[in-house]
Amino acid sequence: MSHKAAHRPEHDGGDIGRRVARQRERLGLSREQLATRAGMAPGYLEYLEEHPADPSGPGLLKLAGALETTVAALRGGLPRPPPGRGRPGDYPRLRDLGPEECRDRLASHGVGRIAVSTEEGPVIIPVNYLVRDDMIAFRARPGTPPATAPGQEVAFEVDDVDEILSQGWSVLVTGRARAATGHEAALLDEQAPTEPWAGDEQDRWVLIAPEHVSGRRMHLS
Repeated sequence: MSHKAAHRPEHDGGDIGRRVARQRERLGLSREQLATRAGMAPGYLEYLEEHPADPSGPGLLKLAGALETTVAALRGGLPRPPPGRGRPGDYPRLRDLGPEECRDRLASHGVGRIAVSTEEGPVIIPVNYLVRDDMIAFRARPGTPPATAPGQEVAFEVDDVDEILSQGWSVLVTGRARAATGHEAALLDEQAPTEPWAGDEQDRWVLIAPEHVSGRRMHLS
């Protein structure tokens, strides 16, 4: 899986109208009712919902308030409502992602979940990661469950959920993990886009060689 430009599914300004319409329907509001709440013309709201647009300023803030949500949520960013709490979307469709789509989505994120076996049983831990040279790389602190991954067959998962649009995707990787060599670790230290969120003691690089990659996407018809 070569490192490519990040794929950014469903998170751009043009989706604001879809999020507005989805949240409006969730609240049971007509366009006219929402326009009245937000103090805007119904015709503008209709245009916003049906055409790519990237509104900003006080108007978007009023619209978010009228929809009982946040500007960040309408833009598809954090903070968002807790995932899975909203009602399912109308006419949902679930489809498998192809290999290239899985690679793009893996490269687009920086936090995933590593599943490993320990003496106490299986555990799943979130980790910062990057994709380099067809491998998934993450740092691990010695003595922690992720650091026991080398030599094991492990699972690694990354996902994204858009609560406003009731859609999302997930990618699952399984394969054997190993410790990075000194040369590999030095290169990864240079290439890492960010410091590990759990602190600077995550000083052991672990690599996962993917043997099976699969993904699914939930979207609305």
